[in-house]
Amino acid sequence: MSRSDQSRGRIFSLARRFLLAFFGLQVLLAMGLTLVDSYRRRNKKPKPFPTQRPHSVEVGGGTVTTYTFGSDLYDDMLAAIEGARRQILFETYIWKGDEIGERFKQALSEAADRGVDVHIIYDGFANLVVSPRFKKFQPNLKVLRFPVYNAGVRFFDMSRYGRDHRKILVIDDEVGFVGGYNIGTPYATEWRDTHCRITGPGVSDLKRAFADFWNLHRRKHFRASERPLLLETASQWEPRIRFHRNVPRLWMFPIRSMYLEAINRATSRVWLTHAYFIPDSDFVDALTQASRRGVDVRLLIPQKSNHIVADWISRGYFSQLLDAGIGVFRFKDAMVHAKTATVDGNWSTIGTANVDRLSLSGNYEINVEIIDPEMARAMEQTFEVDLTNCTRLTLDEWETRDVYRRFTEMVLRPLRPLL
Repeated sequence: MSRSDQSRGRIFSLARRFLLAFFGLQVLLAMGLTLVDSYRRRNKKPKPFPTQRPHSVEVGGGTVTTYTFGSDLYDDMLAAIEGARRQILFETYIWKGDEIGERFKQALSEAADRGVDVHIIYDGFANLVVSPRFKKFQPNLKVLRFPVYNAGVRFFDMSRYGRDHRKILVIDDEVGFVGGYNIGTPYATEWRDTHCRITGPGVSDLKRAFADFWNLHRRKHFRASERPLLLETASQWEPRIRFHRNVPRLWMFPIRSMYLEAINRATSRVWLTHAYFIPDSDFVDALTQASRRGVDVRLLIPQKSNHIVADWISRGYFSQLLDAGIGVFRFKDAMVHAKTATVDGNWSTIGTANVDRLSLSGNYEINVEIIDPEMARAMEQTFEVDLTNCTRLTLDEWETRDVYRRFTEMVLRPLRPLL
């Protein structure tokens, strides 16, 4: 072997060792942060935060009611289930086997017992820690458990790896619910989230969203002879309410485009509330460019979320945002899990998609887009109430953070494309 070949071999060996050590450091740091955060959270309850009563706005031929407190939402969802006469379509990401989870399971079972056609979808991976006993359902419930692993032998087909992160409830073609709330007792009072209740023509589109997912994945769970769900249902068009669905199985990801179009068209204000904010460079550019052309851009995020690694990674964008004059507000003492935005007092969205890779180009998600000034004003009022429980991050505060924080952000930065 020549001396040059030996040199190249040593260089490649050193590079390989460096990369292994670097990525090993990332994994160890992420695990350490998670363990420390879990220890600190033990027996620590979130503090109360400002809340609002459900607020209804007339849009098109129906209404849109926003919920920002879980107990209010669950009461209305359970009442709708208990009043169902023909059909219930229920889909959730997390469904805890606790008091609230049991109430929903019981209500759905009782509806099926009185002859209501009940379809249920839940994500298998998100509920791995839920008791197997809770996940046993009576035979008259049609249940689709979205599998933990869905690729089969197609290991390299990335379209089959998305999670079902959606939260949908449709009752009797008359009322639908969609938003960020999972099902569980902690979410009833301890988390600040946003959901909405829709009546009128928009319900048929939400029903179609459920049916399309069911039909796409039902073959592995039900007999081939069973008819697809709701293919005969015509969707009614309501121009002020549109549902956008990310469908990784079909490589459809319209929610990111919806956000970028709204931000790029903004002329006065863009106010966003998000649980996890790990955008791509195009999304950051859209926000910073909007701010530099005079738009009031504000981002509301949790001061500490339930995913400490996501918090550290998201902080890597703060310098760009603050340099551009964007207001960064951090929600105190409780988890804000909402995925909402409002633009120019006319455009709003409520949904399940976070601003991160997993939501915008990985998971099954659904957001409702509403173009209506009164609805936008209601969303702005909610944002203003949330601001009373926030601290604003200043550029001076950010630039004087300690070396430990800068080092952690630098090491974790390469994880951005994974989250």
